Amino acid sequence: MTLIERVVNYAQSIADGSIPACQKHIAACRRFLRDVERIPDDDFPYDFDVDELYKFDKWAGMFKHREGVLAGQPIRLTDFQLFVAGNIFGWKHKITGLRRFRKVYIQLARKNAKSQLLALITSYSCFLSDEREECYIAGWDREQSSIVYSQILGQIQSCELLKGKYSDSYGRITHLKSGSVIQPLSKEARKTGDGKNPSVAVIDEYHAHETSEIYDVLISGMVARKNPLIVIITTAGFDLSRPCYTEYQYVSQILDDGSPIENDEYFVMICELDKDDDIKDESVWIKANPIVATYEEGMAFLRGELKAALDVPEKMRSFLTKNMNRWVDQREDGYMPMGKWRACGTDAHIDLTQYPCYVGVDLSATTDLTSVGLVYILGDGKCFVRQRSFIPEDKRKRQTPHTLRFSRLRARVMHSNNQPRQGTQRGDFSCYAFFPRLRIRSGRRSDHGSNSSIAARSSVRMLGNRSNRYSRYRYGSSPFSLAVSTRL
Repeated sequence: MTLIERVVNYAQSIADGSIPACQKHIAACRRFLRDVERIPDDDFPYDFDVDELYKFDKWAGMFKHREGVLAGQPIRLTDFQLFVAGNIFGWKHKITGLRRFRKVYIQLARKNAKSQLLALITSYSCFLSDEREECYIAGWDREQSSIVYSQILGQIQSCELLKGKYSDSYGRITHLKSGSVIQPLSKEARKTGDGKNPSVAVIDEYHAHETSEIYDVLISGMVARKNPLIVIITTAGFDLSRPCYTEYQYVSQILDDGSPIENDEYFVMICELDKDDDIKDESVWIKANPIVATYEEGMAFLRGELKAALDVPEKMRSFLTKNMNRWVDQREDGYMPMGKWRACGTDAHIDLTQYPCYVGVDLSATTDLTSVGLVYILGDGKCFVRQRSFIPEDKRKRQTPHTLRFSRLRARVMHSNNQPRQGTQRGDFSCYAFFPRLRIRSGRRSDHGSNSSIAARSSVRMLGNRSNRYSRYRYGSSPFSLAVSTRL
């Protein structure tokens, strides 16, 4: 079977379900098959260069596996790896001959030879190009960047044919004939990377990048390159506020036939468990592990990881992200998975005046926040939660008037007839709200026993509306109230 037949057969096997795969993997293969059928069309601008596929496969075969059960044996690309590499290097413009795909997003579970594939892509681009290439490997820290760099160096050092054709010094690999270089970068590139002119950029484990600064610096430096390539490769993460999840959402839409978003220059390969898959079902593990789940040692590894996650719940997040390649909304220091919190949300209008409410106040003096939390007990085990926070006056004074426009907040306890309660200690405090022109008077009350509670009245001027709105909230049946006046 020829290489191109292997690629096409693999895509067909994924598309027709012969090989289990997730929906996004299936969509990527259907996209390939659909484009192959369009090659003869005059209005389809791309062709597939079979020779390029053979060149990459031959290049990979020059090196040996450096770790795992195949350590020391020559690299033989799996059908999955051949499909990915064929898409990256095989598709070209019919007129210019330049690569079709300028961007690549690959998301795989760990131990599926990501670093090996990145090393092959980078060294192939550096050593076999006709122009001087600048290839950069960018992890968030230097240790992560060094993983792929060490993989590249180990591969070429073990190849007799490449001896004397490169140098390894000053933390970079230089191809002597062309002057092309391979260099690892880290987050320091945010400050020093603007002068670089990358032709190939590898963003490794993008889920660990706290910002998109490294990506932005490298992508902006590619403007002058006629045939640039940026490859993002990662496992899933657990912080949905990071740029990788934003990119994941975007590329997922590229693969979605029902989405209006199209990008013919972006290749996407995502291998993950689908939403309804059971993590205990071994037959679906191949969806996230297209290599690991194809041999017994790999399956034994996954069984061990699952057992550890079931025995120690704290390890489940790591198993889901690293081994099943599922995004999990739970940060390293998070109190709870945020997906569970969002599932409690509702758009329904609730009349809160009929429910008892518990109020908690945490005051501050200099740098901490002053916070007010309200929990309404709705019954049937349900609660409605509302929270507001403010900053102290001293902190506000240290800010510039252009960055903060806050109004004074004070508080005092009042009797039910709106007079200050006799004998109550006045615990007035001053701080500034997070929203403009807010004025509240409140304070500290003495302990009046377990039957004491608070009722509050508020006067609110809405934005864009001159009329005042009045609401009354009962926090119980206390003989005194908390007077609140807000102007928004």
